[in-house]
Amino acid sequence: MSLTRRSFFKLGASVAITAIAVDAAVLEPNDPQLVQLTIPIKRLPAEWDGLRIAQLSDFHYDDHFSVVPLRKAVETLNRLQPDLVLLTGDFVTVPAFSHHRKKAADVIEPCTQLLEQLKTNLGSFACLGNHDVATDPHRILNTLQSRNIKVLRNQSAPLEKGGKRLWLAGIDDVIEGSADLDITLRSIPASEPVVLMAHEPDFATHVAKYPVDLQLSGHSHGGQVRIPFVGAPVLPKLGMKFPKGLYQVGRLTLYTNVGIGTVRLPVRFHCPPEITLFTLKSSSN
Repeated sequence: MSLTRRSFFKLGASVAITAIAVDAAVLEPNDPQLVQLTIPIKRLPAEWDGLRIAQLSDFHYDDHFSVVPLRKAVETLNRLQPDLVLLTGDFVTVPAFSHHRKKAADVIEPCTQLLEQLKTNLGSFACLGNHDVATDPHRILNTLQSRNIKVLRNQSAPLEKGGKRLWLAGIDDVIEGSADLDITLRSIPASEPVVLMAHEPDFATHVAKYPVDLQLSGHSHGGQVRIPFVGAPVLPKLGMKFPKGLYQVGRLTLYTNVGIGTVRLPVRFHCPPEITLFTLKSSSN
């Protein structure tokens, strides 16, 4: 049977739409991509040169969608053997049409069971995201810490090597929590380098006023759907200015990870899940 030109274009459009739908709903959300970056830090002591930090973010755990890319991410990182893993929030999801917010935190147990499988030399650390704080932050914090994942909530922790320190810091969520950078950094000597976990990337405009060297964030999901030559049509509050990738905000280096899971709609297009591996370099090398 011969096709008219109009029928041919209709058929082609249908095939293209179907292919895009399959990619956005089935292939891309389940295929986390590894991004590797070298980050120079002027204040980094030579003793910490070459430190490898892995970042995962925005898990939004569920048993059907995010579990697949999360398992793959854990397997990938265990092959890479980073020195340190930083988890930048949103382990769970606030329900859209339910008042049972605390129950949404139930999935923190299976999520943490996967995350505790991460193998590192220096451990795993986390901050909370807006969905975590809006559900049951104490349960999420306690569950993570019971599996040796240290949660920093307006807190900092030093790592020491050869008598030289590198500080890890994490703020409470900016949107739903009580983020306080002054309290977070108060015990850190001004001359010592700081890596800060802050869920919302746009908080960097405030962080840049402080002696912080590197901020790692998530929250935006990169928009989940990114239209070629246009970008993301929808971005969340405090995730609009720095939605994806590497930025320089004054003296502060910022990286926004697009996350592992999805929220509301389990689709991704031109924005696959992300595993980020940073290698820190001292300015003396």
